Amino acid sequence: MTNTPATAPRYPSNPITHRFTELAATVRDTGLLRRSYTFYAIFGAALVLALGGVITGMILLGDSWFQLLMAAALGIVLTQVAFLGHEASHRTIFVSGPANDRLGRILSALVVGISHQWWMNKHSRHHANPNKRGADPDIEQDTITFVEEDAAKTTGVIRWINQRQGWLFFPLLTMEGFNLHYRSVASLVTQGTRKQRWTELPMIALHFGLYLVPLFLFLPLGMAFAFIGVQMAVFGVYMGASFAPNHKGMMIVDADTKMDFLSKQVLTSRNVSGGWAMSILMGGLNYQIEHHLFPNMARPHLGRTREIVREYCEAHEVPYTETTLVESYAIVIAYLNRVGLAARDPFDCPERVAMGR
Repeated sequence: MTNTPATAPRYPSNPITHRFTELAATVRDTGLLRRSYTFYAIFGAALVLALGGVITGMILLGDSWFQLLMAAALGIVLTQVAFLGHEASHRTIFVSGPANDRLGRILSALVVGISHQWWMNKHSRHHANPNKRGADPDIEQDTITFVEEDAAKTTGVIRWINQRQGWLFFPLLTMEGFNLHYRSVASLVTQGTRKQRWTELPMIALHFGLYLVPLFLFLPLGMAFAFIGVQMAVFGVYMGASFAPNHKGMMIVDADTKMDFLSKQVLTSRNVSGGWAMSILMGGLNYQIEHHLFPNMARPHLGRTREIVREYCEAHEVPYTETTLVESYAIVIAYLNRVGLAARDPFDCPERVAMGR
């Protein structure tokens, strides 16, 4: 006769729904969810020095076309500030939620010139349902199309772009800086609460005042416009090139598909190899899988967490994707071109005729 255990099993009988709980407990017990004040203090100080260096260089160069090098440097520094604002929006830096929100608002609205509230709303929806049709704003119809059904409905110039959007992806990113600023401010004006508008719009206005007024006062008109163009182009390409490798070309989830949290985050995300150097370059976004599983984890702990998550996924036969940065770009370009086939005339596309589409 077998004795019946007096206590309940430690884990639920359904291993699929329980998988993340078990993994999270391992990560927590390892101490990887603790804050990293030293890292963020040093990194923040480095950004202040870098921004000060760019401003000093602009003053010293004066009326010189070498100012365009300063414009490129400013685009890089502001992207790094945006990465830090992204981490603050996930409440990664401080224990206090309001303290993270205040820092994120200052970094995003005042320093970068983008609405923090717009970013939080958009990015939170993305994290909740990555690559899910009808739920993830990052795959909604735009100039670039990420779903074949959307590509098939496009017309005019957008259709022409979609037909070759993989090859046009990086050139189009040169305009993404302008797009991000416009969309964030427009969303804040039309959809933000009164408090959000009164809080962020003055900060964004101050950002552009501190940025644009000195440019047009101390540089020739053409050089000032060229400076803005280069800075925005570098900012847009850097931002897009850092976020695109993470999900584009990974699984697209149908609107009515139900998935457990671990599978939903891991199967739709891609890591980029390269260690700490890539982490600095991409603001920690190279550890995209771990970031999606533990969005409030400090950047220095993502590398160690990657080892735990990868081992856990292998043990539970959950596909874990990691490529080099160059490989990820090749995947993104191929994926966008494949989606763009849906925007082509079937008589001009032998592949679609062969597939009977």
